[in-house]
Amino acid sequence: MPKTKNGVSKTKSKPNNKKKPTKTTKKGDFETKLKELNDKHLRLKAEYENFRRRKSEEISRLLQYDGEDVIKGFLPIIDDLERMMNTEYSDNDTLLEGINLVRTKIDKFFENINVETFGDKGEEMDPMIHDAMLTQENKEFENDVILEVFEKGYTYRDKVIRHAKVIVNKV
Repeated sequence: MPKTKNGVSKTKSKPNNKKKPTKTTKKGDFETKLKELNDKHLRLKAEYENFRRRKSEEISRLLQYDGEDVIKGFLPIIDDLERMMNTEYSDNDTLLEGINLVRTKIDKFFENINVETFGDKGEEMDPMIHDAMLTQENKEFENDVILEVFEKGYTYRDKVIRHAKVIVNKV
């Protein structure tokens, strides 16, 4: 093999039959692929953000009002206990003490889970939270004052879960 001045041998290179891509074709393919991947990335990112937002709202709603049905189940029991407590017993003091104990425990339970009562005698009637079952006229009280309560109202974490059923003064 013949050598050049710097000692490197000269060899004839074999012709390459493979087509070399032109710079513009290669660049165009990369740009197209980059645009496709970028579009796919943006769509997936938007889809993920929508999914995350929906799930966050759903979880928030579930956690906020998770015990509403349980509380509603207790309400008739509480009403019955209150009716029993308002009945006069002459010789059943033990029964009344037991009922009071149960009622106190239920009140503590509700207090612990953020259930509050409303609808007491003397309050002003608010149609957003009170249901006027009857009206009576009593000159000793102002108009729209609650004279008697049939059933107390209940809120759970600032949401009214049952309106108070009341008798309202109409002068």
